Amino acid sequence: MKKIDVIFAAIIGEITAWYFMSLLQEKGLVEKLGGLSSFLWVMLIIFPILSALCLWIAYLIGKKFLFVFQLAKFLLVGVLATIFDLGSLSIFIGIFGITSGLSYDIFKGISFIIATIGKYIPDKFWAFKKQETTGMGKEFSQFFIVTLIGFVINVLIADIIVNRIGPQFGLPPKLWAQLGAMGAVVVVFAWNFVGYKFIVFKK
Repeated sequence: MKKIDVIFAAIIGEITAWYFMSLLQEKGLVEKLGGLSSFLWVMLIIFPILSALCLWIAYLIGKKFLFVFQLAKFLLVGVLATIFDLGSLSIFIGIFGITSGLSYDIFKGISFIIATIGKYIPDKFWAFKKQETTGMGKEFSQFFIVTLIGFVINVLIADIIVNRIGPQFGLPPKLWAQLGAMGAVVVVFAWNFVGYKFIVFKK
């Protein structure tokens, strides 16, 4: 495992901590956390350490099963892309004040595309370590097709959670919209890893 792997993992952990801190500050949620809300800053220390530690464990396991280390790096890139995805979605929701309906689906689609385009380079060169630059046009086309299928799955699942099921457990609509997006991300993560590993970045 290289030093850059540890640094990159720690940076993603730190960004993730800041994202969750901002998410947990949503109106009404802090009150539910009670006294725990004053300890949210601890995430800024724990997340980077856990992120680097988990990658190191995956590296050790990956000595026997290579895909485990690839999966861990892919997951870290996915976490970063997810934050960009959800962050973009939050900006749209904040600007337009829309948390459901067709407009939400459009916002979710745009935020997903923004995040996925940004994933190509780190997935190719860091997660799957495919250094070849020849044939990148065909490779990106395959990447786009796999991603497009993931996009459809992503928006459909988010739509079901947000528009069909609707807010549950007394959560605010804005937070439920974010949770709907997260649920979609989990399913699409599995699809994308298989598609990228065995179709796009296969060696």
